[in-house]
Amino acid sequence: MTPDASIRHPATLRSALQQMLSVLTEERQALAGLDMDAIMGCAVDKAGLCNQLETVDAAALDEECRGMLDAARRLNEANRRVRNLIAANVAARLDALTGAPAIYRARAGQIRAHHARTAHVV
Repeated sequence: MTPDASIRHPATLRSALQQMLSVLTEERQALAGLDMDAIMGCAVDKAGLCNQLETVDAAALDEECRGMLDAARRLNEANRRVRNLIAANVAARLDALTGAPAIYRARAGQIRAHHARTAHVV
């Protein structure tokens, strides 16, 4: 299926959702391994799948598709939290190296501390 192809059949929709779940799982593994090439590849794949999925009429979704969509949302949210933790960790290490928090962000330390307390990795 090409990235520009619209989804017209339930089987095609299920296939696209399964691909999205697979890409999100690959993204999680890439984040865990800090594999930048794989992370970027997953971002490209997700964007292509999102372009396909945006053509689907929500009324046409069956229960199985709704379940896959919910799973994809949860995986994407978990991946977002992992990315945020990695970014906060890098920022903290850079701040430690320079001996000062980032000047361009007001309350940077408070914000990172809040994110560290509220982010729960699944």
